[in-house]
Amino acid sequence: MINSAVVLSKIEKRKQGKALRDKCPRTAQAEWKPRSKSEDIIKLLEESDADRIPGLIPVKYQRMSVSPFTFYRGAAIIQARDLASAPVSGIIVQACGDCHLANFGGFASPERQLMFDINDFDETFPGPWEWDIKRLGASLVLAARDRGFSKAVADEVVRAAAATYRKRMAEFAEMSVLDSWYAQVRYDALIEHFRKDPDMFARLSRKQKVARSRTSEAVLPKLTAIVDGRRQIKDNPPVLFHFRQNVQNWEKAHRYHIAQYRKSLQADHLELFDRHTFQDNAVKVVGVGSVGTRCYIALYLDDGDNSLFLQVKEARRSVLESPRGKSRYANQGFRVVAGQRLMQAASDIFLGWFRSRNGHDYYLRQFRDMKISAEIETFAPGTLVGYATMCSWALARAHAKAGGASMITGYLGSSESFDNALAKYAIAYADQAERDYETFQAAIRSGRLSTEPAKGVGLEFLQ
Repeated sequence: MINSAVVLSKIEKRKQGKALRDKCPRTAQAEWKPRSKSEDIIKLLEESDADRIPGLIPVKYQRMSVSPFTFYRGAAIIQARDLASAPVSGIIVQACGDCHLANFGGFASPERQLMFDINDFDETFPGPWEWDIKRLGASLVLAARDRGFSKAVADEVVRAAAATYRKRMAEFAEMSVLDSWYAQVRYDALIEHFRKDPDMFARLSRKQKVARSRTSEAVLPKLTAIVDGRRQIKDNPPVLFHFRQNVQNWEKAHRYHIAQYRKSLQADHLELFDRHTFQDNAVKVVGVGSVGTRCYIALYLDDGDNSLFLQVKEARRSVLESPRGKSRYANQGFRVVAGQRLMQAASDIFLGWFRSRNGHDYYLRQFRDMKISAEIETFAPGTLVGYATMCSWALARAHAKAGGASMITGYLGSSESFDNALAKYAIAYADQAERDYETFQAAIRSGRLSTEPAKGVGLEFLQ
């Protein structure tokens, strides 16, 4: 607990942030030396895949193998280890931990307002603010290259992200603590912001309409069917399937999970949840980096047969935390939920956590709640620049809510010094990621890694 007698003023915090440039000049943020070829990144990937569902690991590698950008998305552990020895200012915030541009998107607030924010917190952990913006910067360069854009465009994209982060952070630093806590990046504000950009304006307006149809009710006919008088989730292996081997054990395990989950909900949200009745659950493979972790969806119906889908995801030790010794978190599901609530402007009312009988930690949230994502594969150069500013705006807001605005602003200042440094780092690290991708592809060709999905998955999921 902070003693109110020693709370620093905003001016003092900015001075402290500026003084940190002596320890870590902003130009030092550009540093990245190519990693030694003797360092085995494949071993790192194998370590991160320990205790995943074996039959699904090839699916993960298959998704990662599409391009350097998809590889980067699935290999957060590599950059996390690299950043652990990178120059930092020393300002600690709640970090997202896997802050690439595909982990931002739209979703509904509890008040049913469409928000734009970070939407993946599997790796959230207290850490230097630089780690998030550097992961975002390198992902922007890789996305630009994936689209075939020029070096000049890639450079412009990262500089736009850095400048937006710096300027938005300065705005948040001027706000009161409560105002920065309540700040949101709402879709209607984004549409207004990009009103003079025809492409971005059209895309955002179209996505706003799409979001209204992306609900549990809308997805019900697509994902379910009536079987023997009961609504059930339809199998679509290898990405959506039941454990037919022992349905009773599968549902029994889910009931135990939910009994623990209920304890994590606040009273009014628990009352709402209890008005729904469990119907069915099935394994649901999602994303890239999450593939192979224990993840499933559960279908509930209210008394009017309206649906609620919950996504249940395994929470593992964050890649930002040292792999050695005891974790600072007794429950990794709690870590994800606490970090998400601290960073997001508004979080899902069904967000909660539990631990299974066999010690696996999980967190829950709604599976479909007006969730939308960017179609990066269709971006023009200007679209990517605009989207980069959206992501860095949301990231600055998240770091400001976590309490770092004044000191970060003091460190960044008003010049383009950090912008220049981030542009250099992002290009250098994107080059490293492409070299790592080639190493990854070589491991697949040699047979060390497999991209052939297994025919069946064992009941180890339930353990």
